[in-house]
Amino acid sequence: MIIYNTTFHIDQQAIAECLDFLKKEFIPAAARSGFLQAPRLRHILPYEEGEGESYSVQFKVKNIETLNYWLEKEGAALHRQLTDKFGQRVVGFSTLLEEIAWEEA
Repeated sequence: MIIYNTTFHIDQQAIAECLDFLKKEFIPAAARSGFLQAPRLRHILPYEEGEGESYSVQFKVKNIETLNYWLEKEGAALHRQLTDKFGQRVVGFSTLLEEIAWEEA
């Protein structure tokens, strides 16, 4: 399993509307296919005061091949929907995380 993380920085005036979109449309649509599992939405605590706020949307995914398949078939269109709705008021970047066991067995 890998974790597909997308960090969104949202303009202050768009936070409420964007969070509503993420909760009611984006996350449910992404999880609907079954390829992306265990969705999480997290607020990123600010290091410095600035304009807007950042949020992380995370899903567990079986492997990179599954993620690439989802991105090609559904993900690109879903991200385009977000961009069409919010334009430059929301910017994001994605990272892949691999969990590493740190406890000895």
